[in-house]
Amino acid sequence: MIIISYDIANDKLRGRFAKMLTKNGAIRLQYSVYEINNTSRVTDNIVLKIENVFSKQFGGADSVVIFDIGNAKVRKFGNAIHRDQDVVYF
Repeated sequence: MIIISYDIANDKLRGRFAKMLTKNGAIRLQYSVYEINNTSRVTDNIVLKIENVFSKQFGGADSVVIFDIGNAKVRKFGNAIHRDQDVVYF
């Protein structure tokens, strides 16, 4: 099972993203949080679509976080990738 949480500013992109999730069996838990309890093949395909199609279209403020419950793994895309990294000031 994976949990996907997103914050996408562009209405059209956000709508396409949500539609892609529901077409692949995702259940909406909250407005921008979905649960996908399916085979690893389906969940892997969703992650690949996010990596290869959607992540290229994300703006600077957009973020997607995927929590892989079974493997205790977290994947981040967009702005979310910067949240766990050290910040260097000059």
